[in-house]
Amino acid sequence: MATAVSQAHPSAHWWVFLLEGIAAILIGILLLTDPATTVVAITIFLGFYWLFVGVLELVRMFVDRSVPWIWSLLIGVLGIVAGILVLNHPLFAAVILPASLVLYLGVLGIIMGIFGIIGGFAGGGIGSFLFGVLNLLIGILLLSSPVAATLAVPFVFGILLLIEGVALIVWAFRVRA
Repeated sequence: MATAVSQAHPSAHWWVFLLEGIAAILIGILLLTDPATTVVAITIFLGFYWLFVGVLELVRMFVDRSVPWIWSLLIGVLGIVAGILVLNHPLFAAVILPASLVLYLGVLGIIMGIFGIIGGFAGGGIGSFLFGVLNLLIGILLLSSPVAATLAVPFVFGILLLIEGVALIVWAFRVRA
């Protein structure tokens, strides 16, 4: 016997997209107008989030057998340690997290660039080659000036959040109609 599963159409939840869009615009404006304070506030929120998730993972270790207990223990301990470190040193963490993101994206860009270029020569076409070169250049740019790239992170995310917020608000009113 089959049971019917109700799947709501996006128009039933248009207001969720609207709220997400408004929140994205507000955070984007905050990142553009007062990036240092906003990054510290987001970092503190992230510290509480990691602490909370760490505790929940430790609880999960005892109540959920679908995941090996060692993974829940590892994620739980790492989450709690990361949360405590961020909450004890929020200013330091507010500098380290964007810098880590820049280094990660720089290394990722170089790796993706190399594979894209190899893929272009291996029959992937000119598009694969060009995107590989672009990724390689972005990776080199990020790693050649990590301090400048780290300072640009709040502004880049601010602009991206403004664009995302406007797009979500437009989407909300489109699916509502």
